[in-house]
Parts: sequence; C-alpha cells; structure tokens
Amino acid sequence: MKITVSTHKLPGYGATLRTAKRLTTEAVRIVNRAVPGRMPDVEVTLTTERGMAELTAAATLALVGTTDRKAASKAEREAKWTARGALACAIPRPDGSALVLVIADKHRDEGEFAVTLVHELVHAMQFSRKDVVERLVRDKRDALGIERQSRRQAREFLHLLEQDEREAHGKEHLARQIVPAAAA
Repeated sequence: MKITVSTHKLPGYGATLRTAKRLTTEAVRIVNRAVPGRMPDVEVTLTTERGMAELTAAATLALVGTTDRKAASKAEREAKWTARGALACAIPRPDGSALVLVIADKHRDEGEFAVTLVHELVHAMQFSRKDVVERLVRDKRDALGIERQSRRQAREFLHLLEQDEREAHGKEHLARQIVPAAAA
C-alpha cells in the first residue's frame, strides 16, 4: 500500500502538509489494523472547497468512464454542492486506489483533522470489499443520467451507504490514538 499526501491549489501550507503527512501515516496504520478489508493505495490531497469540487468531479467522471459533456456538467454541479457541506470525501479510482480529498481550511486543529482522516480512511478500506465500488459506480452512473438503476438497487445502495457511514462514524474514536485531544 502506497500513501501519498499532497496539496492542490493551496499555496503556503507547508507546515500543514508536514502535519498531514505525519497524521496520515499513523492513521493508515491504525485503521488498517482496526477495520476489516484491505487498505488500497491512498492519495490524500489537502485542498480548498473549490479545489475539492474540481477534483471530485474529475475523479467521478474517471470512475464512471464517461466523457459526455452533459454528464460532466452534472458531475461538476453535484461536486460543488457536496463540497459546500463536506469536510472531506473519499473516492475510489478505476485502478483500485483511493483518493481522499480534505478541505484544509475547515479543520481548526490536529484533532479535527485526525477524526476526519480516520473517517475517510475507513471508507477507503470499505472500497476493497466485495461489490462496494460496483454499487458506487452504478449509483453515480444513474445520478449522472448515463445508465438507469432499478428502484430496488437504489434502495439497496442507500441502505448500504447508511451502514457504511455508521461504521465510519463508529471508528472515529481511533483518532484519539493519533492525537489524544481528538474528540470523536
């Protein structure tokens, strides 16, 4: 498993990047032991809200495998809307790795960053489980108007997504092993 930490459209955040690298290395080790599954190659990118929207849209389009302009426009709108309310997001990639995007300005301290990082790394671990990525791709293709999914598949996806979120929230306590002041 390869771990990469970088910034995107975030000049002058050298100290934050060094802290993120240290916390990411520890978080990957802890989450890998505590969560069932296999940790994929992970790229953690610190960015702004606008940068997160750009990278999310590009990663989503690469995941669903489309170059359709209508789908691209929809993906960009959805990514901008999501970036406004999110602290971070994890996106599987077609090559089996995971992209974790973190909005640096929305985290006040190391503790908050550690909690967010653990949460998103749990999602990255979930991508290695059977049929998880396929379900995500099917749902994204439906959301972008590329390929319809049945109502049953949509309900199943929402149920399993809620289950995955509960698991990720339940593992946030692991952040205290990285930063003792982390409030999970």
